[in-house]
Amino acid sequence: MDERKDSEINPTKYGTTVERKSERELVVTRTFNGPAHIVFDAWTKPELLKRWWAPKSFGVSFLSCEADVRTGGTYRFVFSYASSEQPMSFFGRYVEVTPHSRLVWTNDEGDEGGAVTTVTFEERGGETLVVMHDLYPSKKALDDAIASGSTSGTGEQFEQLDQLLVALGASVGRS
Repeated sequence: MDERKDSEINPTKYGTTVERKSERELVVTRTFNGPAHIVFDAWTKPELLKRWWAPKSFGVSFLSCEADVRTGGTYRFVFSYASSEQPMSFFGRYVEVTPHSRLVWTNDEGDEGGAVTTVTFEERGGETLVVMHDLYPSKKALDDAIASGSTSGTGEQFEQLDQLLVALGASVGRS
């Protein structure tokens, strides 16, 4: 197993910590300035997901964002890339949905099946600790994800989420 801290995978430039915990596990942590219910909404409402999920520096934009966020529900995100004529789809199903505290979903687009992602939201005095845990089906699957760069945009995504939370907090404060 590669024992390096994964600052090489995803720099902590944005205060996001990425760590390979085992041959098959990648864990991302970050604390957001906002209550858990607002952070959770940003992960579960398509109109909010579209505002932060795609790293802008990757030249990626949403073509569609469908998410039926309930246990047994499905999601499908379709992106366009500036460097490609073919859109890319990410899809799966929600295995567990516990409002404001936990999401578990499958990533079904891979040949051997993708990672299972678990995200927890722990509110701490108006801030929310988010822990995103990806369990890949094999060491090779995680190695391939890292090599392809698919794990490298998380810090930027979370910075974009931070910006969205500021905007949502500002709009909540004005109403």
